[in-house]
Amino acid sequence: MRLAYLVSQYPAVNHTFILREIRALRALDIEIRVISIRAPDRPPEKLSEEERDELRQTYTVLTAGFGPILTAHAMTLWRRPAAYFVGLWKALRLARGDLRKIFTNLTYLGEAVVVGDQMRRMGITHVHCHFSSTVALLAERVFALTFSATIHGPSEFDDVTGFHMAEKVARARFLCAISSYCRSQLMKASDPQHWDKLELSPLGVECDQFPLREHRPKSGCFEVLCVGRLAPVKAQEVLVAAIDRLLRQGRSIHLRLVGDGPNRGRLESVIAARSLQRHVTLEGPCNYDRVQALYQQADLFALASFAEGVPVVLMEAMAMEIPCVATWITGIPELIRHGVDGWLVPPADEEQLADAIARLMDDPELRRTLGQSARERVKGKYELKQNVSRLAAIYERRLRNSNS
Repeated sequence: MRLAYLVSQYPAVNHTFILREIRALRALDIEIRVISIRAPDRPPEKLSEEERDELRQTYTVLTAGFGPILTAHAMTLWRRPAAYFVGLWKALRLARGDLRKIFTNLTYLGEAVVVGDQMRRMGITHVHCHFSSTVALLAERVFALTFSATIHGPSEFDDVTGFHMAEKVARARFLCAISSYCRSQLMKASDPQHWDKLELSPLGVECDQFPLREHRPKSGCFEVLCVGRLAPVKAQEVLVAAIDRLLRQGRSIHLRLVGDGPNRGRLESVIAARSLQRHVTLEGPCNYDRVQALYQQADLFALASFAEGVPVVLMEAMAMEIPCVATWITGIPELIRHGVDGWLVPPADEEQLADAIARLMDDPELRRTLGQSARERVKGKYELKQNVSRLAAIYERRLRNSNS
C-alpha cells in the first residue's frame, strides 16, 4: 500500500506523534510519502537525527520555490483545465463572500495544486492528512485522488460551518476520530448517511520509550510539570493561579511550563504581577531529550485546559507513572478514569485545581497507585504499536480496492 501523508508542518515539536505514527506505519510495510505545507519549526541543526531523516524524505510545499509552484499550476491548468476551474469555483464558494476567507481559500487552492501535482509525480492517488484537510478537500476536486483525515478536535468543532465539516465528511473516503467524543462531534456536524465513514482511531505512545520515573514519597520542593502550547485554550494562567494559592498556604511547590506560543507574554506578566518568578519557570520549547529529563524530575503532571483532543503529553506522563491532574473535558475522561488513573477537575476552577494538587501532595500512596494504574491504562488502550496496527487495518479495509 502506498499513501501520501499531508501535514501542516513537519517535523514539528507539537506534531511528534505524527512522526511516530508515520514511522510505525512504515514498519508495517506501508509506503508513506510525506508532503508538508510548511518547513520544520526549527532549523535542521536543532532537529533530532530522527527528525532530520524525516525531513530528507519530505516534500515541503512552501519551500519548493516559485518556479516549481508556477510549473505545478501551469501543468495542471494544461492537463486538467475544467477540474482546475472547478477547484477555483469551490474555493470561492466555500468562502461565502467573506473577503478574508476568499484570500485564505485561494491560498489553500494554491497549495492544493502543488500537493496534487506532487502526488501525480509520485504515482499516489490517496492522501491522508493531519491538520490540512481543507487543502486535501480542494486537491480532491482538482485531481483524480481520494483523501482521508485524522480529526483531533477541539478547534475543528468551534465553527463546523467555517471548517466545512459536513462537506469534508461527505467527500472524504473516511475520517478517523481520535476519541469517541471527537466521533460524536463529527456525527453532530454531518449527515447521518455518512456516519459509516467515521472511524475511531486513538493515538498512542511507545511505552518502552518512556522509562519509569522513580516514585518519591517525599520531596523537598514538589515539582509540577505542564507541557503544551502557550495559548489561552490551554489555560496555563489558571494553573499559575492554583500554584499561587498553594504557595500562599505555605506549601513548597514549583511549576515548570514547557512550550511556546502567543500567550507567553501574558503569562510572563501574570507571573511577575504575582511575584512568582522563583516558583514558576517558563522552559520554552524543548526537544525530546529535555522533555524526558523534565518528566523524570516531576512529582505531578497538570493540565488546566479549557478544551483538548486527547493529549499525547498526558499519555507520556502516564506511561512514566507520573500522577496526573487534568480537566474533565472532551476526550480526556476516555484516557483518565477519575480516581483510578489520575484526578479530574472542572475547567476554569483554580480552587478545585489547587485542592486536587494539594491532595496528591499530601498523599504519596495515592500518587503511587494512580501512577501505576495510569501506566497500565496507557499500555492497554494507548500503546502506539497496537493503535497503529488498528489504523493500518482501517487503511486496508477502506482502500483495498483503491489504486493507491
